[in-house]
Amino acid sequence: MEEVQGRVTVAPPVLTTIVRQTTLEEKGVNRLAPLPARMRGLRAGSALEEGILVGVTEQGVHVEVHVVAEPGVHVLKLGAAVQSAVTRAVEEMVGMNVVAVDVHIDDVARPAVNP
Repeated sequence: MEEVQGRVTVAPPVLTTIVRQTTLEEKGVNRLAPLPARMRGLRAGSALEEGILVGVTEQGVHVEVHVVAEPGVHVLKLGAAVQSAVTRAVEEMVGMNVVAVDVHIDDVARPAVNP
């Protein structure tokens, strides 16, 4: 058995970076949507970035992500795919338990118009 030498601390911006990159790589996500104005500043101790709110408690990581979907995407399947991908990425990259990933589909991007 290995002896523990100290502790590892993961800065909240690292978690938001993992969530952002994982979400944007998911097929069907057009971009992140800004958090609603009423949400900003509500959660003390949380990492906040455009479209992403990450909180860490003793139980684990709580993620809220707001996205704009591509046109024609099945939004329920997209939400489930983002939840799965974010959970897997956080657990594999930093070894932290993910308690919840709440995905909000805030809008659908307009289809490209061919002139």
